[in-house]
Amino acid sequence: MNLALFSDTYSPQVNGVARTLTRLVTHLESRNINYHLFVPDHLERGDHFRSNIHSFTSYPFFLYPECRIAWPNPLKMKKELSAFAPTVIHVTTPFNVGLSGLHYSKKHHIPLIGSYHTHFDYYLHYYKLTFLTEVMWSYLRWFYGSCQKVFVPSVETRDHLNKQGLNRLDIWSRGVDCHQYQPSKKEGFLYDIYSIERKYILLYVGRMAPEKDLATLKKIMRQLPSELRAQIHWIYVGDGPMLREMKDEFTGDHVTFTGYLNGEALAAIYALADLFIFPSQTETFGNVVLEALASGTPAIVANKGGVKEIVRHRQTGMICEAGNSLSFVNAITELLTQPTKRLHMNLEARAYARTQSWEAIFDRLLSEYEKASNSSHRTKHLA
Repeated sequence: MNLALFSDTYSPQVNGVARTLTRLVTHLESRNINYHLFVPDHLERGDHFRSNIHSFTSYPFFLYPECRIAWPNPLKMKKELSAFAPTVIHVTTPFNVGLSGLHYSKKHHIPLIGSYHTHFDYYLHYYKLTFLTEVMWSYLRWFYGSCQKVFVPSVETRDHLNKQGLNRLDIWSRGVDCHQYQPSKKEGFLYDIYSIERKYILLYVGRMAPEKDLATLKKIMRQLPSELRAQIHWIYVGDGPMLREMKDEFTGDHVTFTGYLNGEALAAIYALADLFIFPSQTETFGNVVLEALASGTPAIVANKGGVKEIVRHRQTGMICEAGNSLSFVNAITELLTQPTKRLHMNLEARAYARTQSWEAIFDRLLSEYEKASNSSHRTKHLA
């Protein structure tokens, strides 16, 4: 099997697609799978001299600047693909790089697998661009229509796409590294670094942007009972267009904005928190929620999107009414005032996360690649 991967986002860009693809590439190497990767360029990435990773000039995408729009070089791409002779192609995004993979697959009759990661129709709503919704869905139906199979990260996403006329859908879930994220990563010195003097720490990790429903999160912070609010220190991990607005509104309110964190620094923050608060309604999965659970931190999430499939209500966290700040306030109040219940959730959250192995998830994906690749060989043999 020779696998060609096409994506419009990749490490060190900070989003769920890039992080998942980076882990997939690591898994491919551990399983000795031949692959070539086609992605946007990035000055910070350290793989410029790897012969199987090809990057192209790119610019930030206006709806999501952390995602890049690349301008592939057709001659360079054709040369690399001709030499590699892929037996299966996987397109992970429907933009320029993904289009290049789709075009090559069609032209050379190579089996095509697609994956869908982002609800851009929800993004259009938050950015007041809903007039583009039908055009977007028409395009996505065309783009994914040539795929033998389209992988989605959750049942919610599968149902959402089915309603829009997409088919041949299957679940490709997400895992978590329970060695990287675990309760023992908690570091006491962080209290001094972030000037934390209050009893409880509530955490948000994600893009600082409207589509994460930070409007509801701001209401939650203001509507907590005054006695409890005086005992809470908030930590926000992430960057984005709303960061300045959030800083301006909550300066001096025992709120810390760390910017982007990764690796051990991020793991330590997850383990430090008492609760993880995530009101976003637009997630196809919600990797950060699973990372919080692996760290023994119960998650309070919305009942809309893929996140509701990760959290087990009243076992590993709480599922609240999407967009209803008082629903979140009640859940936070209940858990902070009942330490025994919260401790039980800590243990259940960690236990659940330990069942979500990346290795098993990726190996299932590899078996799908093999099926597609074998179908390519059979077709060529019959021809």
